[in-house]
Amino acid sequence: MIPVEYAVAVDRYLAGAPLAEGSRRVYRIALRTWAWLLVGRTPPTGPERRRAAPPVLPLAALDGSDAPRRVAGAFAARAAEVGPRTANRELAALRSAARWWCARGWLAADPAAGVRPLPPVAPAPGPTEDRARAVLALRAPLREKVLWHLVRETGAPIGQLLALDVDRLDLANRQARTAAAGERPLRWRGGAARLLPLLVAGRTAGPLFLTDRRAPAGTPPADRCPLTGRGRLSYRRAAELFTAATAPLDPAGRGWTLHLLAEPRR
Repeated sequence: MIPVEYAVAVDRYLAGAPLAEGSRRVYRIALRTWAWLLVGRTPPTGPERRRAAPPVLPLAALDGSDAPRRVAGAFAARAAEVGPRTANRELAALRSAARWWCARGWLAADPAAGVRPLPPVAPAPGPTEDRARAVLALRAPLREKVLWHLVRETGAPIGQLLALDVDRLDLANRQARTAAAGERPLRWRGGAARLLPLLVAGRTAGPLFLTDRRAPAGTPPADRCPLTGRGRLSYRRAAELFTAATAPLDPAGRGWTLHLLAEPRR
């Protein structure tokens, strides 16, 4: 019998496809992400990602003449959000599942067949030490300074840093537990160690990086501060603030991106 729901089709694919256990786990995350993308919603990040139930999606949404356009649009939006590497990995998972479903007659055609993976983005030239020091010496709000130091000192993905919660910090040992089980702690050095206690003073829970205003109604409790009601700082806003702050340092006057501060995790 053809499954009605996409989630059921995903479970059957993961149970029946010849995948290693590690691949099965990665594919499950990627295919759950597609459920959000195909209904035009942004997948949750951080701690909420594992707990959030994907939206109900009929398997028929991947069939029919309009399905390739929807998949292509969702892929383009996802790539703009997370970059080609992650988007390509998620596309490969969907293609593998769709071929398996087609072989069983659950889909008439693979809706992702015409979507081409994106070429990897060549890394931007790394900042010189002088440039990095100039950025970190800028006069800026405490929140931004802490984030910039963490980007520079941990080498962690920016989204992972923005997903940090106060109760995951171990200030004495200069490290933080991430939301992903089994991942090693994030570790930082002197700059972040000096500033972090000032940023979290009086707070014991909630997002580490907060917005400047109260979170809108309906914001999950995990994404707002229990003391102030302010929401979690978004990637987009953090990037905008960094670009604006670094515009005076950029000879072209456009400002730089947060990625220019990143360096391999030590």
